[in-house]
Amino acid sequence: MGGPSDPPEGTPEGAPGGGEDEYGSVVFDESFVRAARLREYSARERITDHAPAVRRSPPLRRGGLSRQALVLVLLIAVAFGTAVYLGVRSPYRTPAGAEPAEPLRTTVVPLAPRGEVPGTTDVERLYARSPAAPFNTGADGVPLPASRSTAHFSDSQVVTALLTAKDYLVRSSLDPGVLTGDETRPVRMLLDSGQHGQFDRSFDRPAADGRHAPTGWLVRFDPSRVELADPGIRVRGTMRAAEADAATLEVTTDHTFVYAVRPAGAGRDAEASLFTVRRELRFRFDHDDLRLHQAELVVAHLQAGPLSCAEDTVSRLRPLLAGRTAEQGAPPGTDPYTADTPPALCGSLAPAAQPKL
Repeated sequence: MGGPSDPPEGTPEGAPGGGEDEYGSVVFDESFVRAARLREYSARERITDHAPAVRRSPPLRRGGLSRQALVLVLLIAVAFGTAVYLGVRSPYRTPAGAEPAEPLRTTVVPLAPRGEVPGTTDVERLYARSPAAPFNTGADGVPLPASRSTAHFSDSQVVTALLTAKDYLVRSSLDPGVLTGDETRPVRMLLDSGQHGQFDRSFDRPAADGRHAPTGWLVRFDPSRVELADPGIRVRGTMRAAEADAATLEVTTDHTFVYAVRPAGAGRDAEASLFTVRRELRFRFDHDDLRLHQAELVVAHLQAGPLSCAEDTVSRLRPLLAGRTAEQGAPPGTDPYTADTPPALCGSLAPAAQPKL
């Protein structure tokens, strides 16, 4: 006979222990029961209200944030803190956080001839009969000097500074698009980003204030009045590098550029003359400049002639061409009561600087 808990037919075949053993390992503790979505009515509730056997339990309310929400908040806080830390500690200088570069100081001195400007249609003869006869042509006239390391800069860093200074000289003094056009980007790209504002201001609103003269940044002619008679510009000069302090390398350049020019649109039959520009530049480099192949141009001193002292030399150079003489006139007035205005300068071009034709 079956036990008190067995069904009348006994334990089903093939299922030892019956259905109870199938769920014997499942423990329904109090938290499981409370979390159930369906709950059975008590006997009294069913008799009183004739309610169904079960009712739906209200969802449990838990105070505070869930574990997943807390983990998410923590991850967001860690990511934000890391981003702030990396932004402060970043070794790469960004334009927003860059220290302001030293502004460029410029001096432009026109040199007026004492007589007529000599000229000829034979450009080679012009050069051969002038002090520029032994000069090299183009970038070959800007050779790199012997270099060596300094106390705080390696030999490769010194070479990088010299190469950058040479590139600046070539782009700003020899590039035809810069000389007789309106191109400025090849020069701007080599400048420290901290000087871009001053550079742009110089070309947007030129001023003879020693800070915003386009001819201080580069050499450019008035294309409506003059053109190059020979693309082979003669150059000679010197370069030297020295350590200014533990964080700054300084390169000083002094080059003379000689251009053969003639009236714009006059053709090859027009007489050409020589125009001489001497540029003394001082560059400064910090470690970021060396890494980015850029420079701070801090001093630019330019002497150029033959020019008329009465002509504006701030925006563009307007050479006196063959057969011309300097107009009688003085340079713009200088106000000694205004400290921000540099003195207006004008020199006399020595006869020895002209070709002997």
